[in-house]
Amino acid sequence: MPKALDRLLRREQFAFLVRNHAGWDEHLSRVRAFLGEGLRGADPARPVLILGAGSGLEVPWELAPPRTTGWDADPWSRVWTALRHHQWRPWVFEDLTGGLADLEAATRRAVAEPWSGRRRDYRAAAGRLAGLLPSLHPEPSALRAWIAEQQPGTILVANVMGQFGVVAERLVEALFGGPPWVLDPEQRDPLAEALEAWTRRTLTVFLETLRESGADLWLVHDRAVVFSGGRLTLGPWEEAWARQLQAESELEVSDPLAGLEVADLFRGGGKLSHQARWLWPVGPQQRHLVETLAFHPDVVRRTRSV
Repeated sequence: MPKALDRLLRREQFAFLVRNHAGWDEHLSRVRAFLGEGLRGADPARPVLILGAGSGLEVPWELAPPRTTGWDADPWSRVWTALRHHQWRPWVFEDLTGGLADLEAATRRAVAEPWSGRRRDYRAAAGRLAGLLPSLHPEPSALRAWIAEQQPGTILVANVMGQFGVVAERLVEALFGGPPWVLDPEQRDPLAEALEAWTRRTLTVFLETLRESGADLWLVHDRAVVFSGGRLTLGPWEEAWARQLQAESELEVSDPLAGLEVADLFRGGGKLSHQARWLWPVGPQQRHLVETLAFHPDVVRRTRSV
C-alpha cells in the first residue's frame, strides 16, 4: 500500500477516535445490534469477514465466530480492536476499493511533470486529473481473491462504503497540497464531478463483488451527511431517503455514495431484510443518515472442496 495512503488512513482513523462521542449511544447501540445479529446468525463452520472493521467501536467482536477475519487498510486497526476487545483476530490490510494506488499515481502525474518533477499550475493540474480519472477502473482484486480462496458464509460491511469518496478526496488534497476544488458553487467543477464518477464506479464494482460472493451480507453505511443548525427528524420510511428528512431550517446535504442506491443492486436473486435508517449526531450541526440492510442469496455457494 502506498505510504501516502498509509499515513492518510491512520490520520482518518485517529481523527474519528478522538471525536466527542457524546450523543453516540443510540447509534452505537443500533449498529452493534445489527452487526451482532449478523454474527450470531453466521454459520460457525464457515469463514466470516468483517470489512471496514476499524477500531472495533461499532463491531461486537465478542459475538464473532472463531473463523472471523477483520479487514481494514488502516495499519493500526487490528491493534485498536485488540485493545478494545482483547482479541487478536486474523486481519487483512488491503485497500478495499482496489483503486486508490492508481488514483495516487494519476494524481502525482497530474500535479507534476514526470520527466522534470516540476509542479504544474494548480488549475492546469486539476484539469489534467479530471481528464485522467475516467480512464481509471478500480478493481477490488484483493477482496475477490480472498473470497475465492476462503468462500465466506457471511460478510459484514461495517460503515466503510461512505468513506471511499472521502478518502479519495483527502488523498487528492494531500498530493495537491491543498483543496483543488472550485469554490464557487455556481460554477461547474470538472475535477469534483470526475472524482464523484470514480467513487460511483468504485462502489458499484465493490457491491457487485459482494453479491457474487454468495454470502449473507450485512451492510451498514452512511446514506447521507446532513449539516443543519436546526431541528432534524426522520419521517416514515421512504425508498427515496431524502423524503424522510424533516427539518425546520435549510439543509446542506451531501451524498457519500455518489447517487448510488445500494438496495437497487440487491433486488432479485435473494431476500432483502432489515432495512432501516436513523440519524447519527457526528458533530456540531453535522448528522449522518445511517442505513442498514441485509441480503440473503437464494443459492448458498458451495464450500470449496479440499
